[in-house]
Amino acid sequence: MKNTIFDLKNRVFVVTGAAGLLGLNHVEAILEANGQVALFDIDPKVIKITEELSKRTGGTCMGLVVDITKEMEIISGLQAVEKKLGPVYGLINNAAYNAKMGEKKVKTTSARFEEFSLGQWENDLSVNLTGAFLMSKVIGSKIAKRKNGGVIINIASDLSVIAPDQRIYKKPGEKENTVVKPVTYSVAKHGLIGLTKYLSTYWADKGIRVNALSPGGVYNKDIDPKFVKKLINLIPMARMAMQDEYKGAIVFLCSDASSYMTGNNLVIDGGRSIW
Repeated sequence: MKNTIFDLKNRVFVVTGAAGLLGLNHVEAILEANGQVALFDIDPKVIKITEELSKRTGGTCMGLVVDITKEMEIISGLQAVEKKLGPVYGLINNAAYNAKMGEKKVKTTSARFEEFSLGQWENDLSVNLTGAFLMSKVIGSKIAKRKNGGVIINIASDLSVIAPDQRIYKKPGEKENTVVKPVTYSVAKHGLIGLTKYLSTYWADKGIRVNALSPGGVYNKDIDPKFVKKLINLIPMARMAMQDEYKGAIVFLCSDASSYMTGNNLVIDGGRSIW
């Protein structure tokens, strides 16, 4: 008999920030496991990306332009998804504003704590944390009412368990960093772990499992090799993650393979948080 423990057939998922690097890989992972996906993103390019993805994979997916900081847009988006694909089984809260650090030809603003504005704090947290709250509230509540089970996965970061090592952003000759990883990213990712634990107990009696996935840094061709060298010195496996290395974890968390797992933070960072 074929093992179907990882099979996502007849299950519909919503992925936020789906037009981004990791988001698209999460979508592909679900499609490869026979699931169906609705791609939510504030960037209109999500529509074209979805069309190309559907042609390339033959999987069932749909793209919607949704601002996850606006509850009514989420409600409308969910209605459209369930009308076309059917009841939603799972949600992956992947959307986040992440300041580009270490990339070539990218001008990064200071973001030093002493200079960080209240407006930037509120803007970053509205996407990185409030958006996950609203998505979970709208979609999770709908799943809970059906009492047929479901999953929510919050995409956190290795910075959900450790603080940023600001030394790797320091330029040669500087006495003090002119560029740092913003406070909001780390705070929001820690907050996602709190949200994960809260929801895992809140909806446990409805059969909804809620877990977090904390990836490490993902390599892309735009990252400065000098930055990569400094970063991998902090990682026991001495390399960054490849773009598709989280697919297995996504399928595991979405499927019955993780049926007795809830309220946990699955850290996959090459060992960085161990040192």
